[in-house]
Amino acid sequence: MSIVMLVSLAVMSLALCLTFIRLFRGPSLPDRVVAMELFSSILVGMMGVIAIATEVSFFLDVAIVVALMGFMATIGFSRFLERGGPRDD
Repeated sequence: MSIVMLVSLAVMSLALCLTFIRLFRGPSLPDRVVAMELFSSILVGMMGVIAIATEVSFFLDVAIVVALMGFMATIGFSRFLERGGPRDD
């Protein structure tokens, strides 16, 4: 792997760790929903870099599924909050 790919994976790993902390310590439920969406987006980016580095196209299929699941989870939580779900404001 090239240096650029290693550096990008390291930066994304750090961002993933910080997002994971925000996901569990978020002050409110909407903050956690945004952190969950960011978490899935970072995972998709990492899988894309790994797919390029290893030249295995299967990782791109997995990245598409993770992106769709993250999107659907965000839509579900948004509807839950819109309909008056519990808020910890």
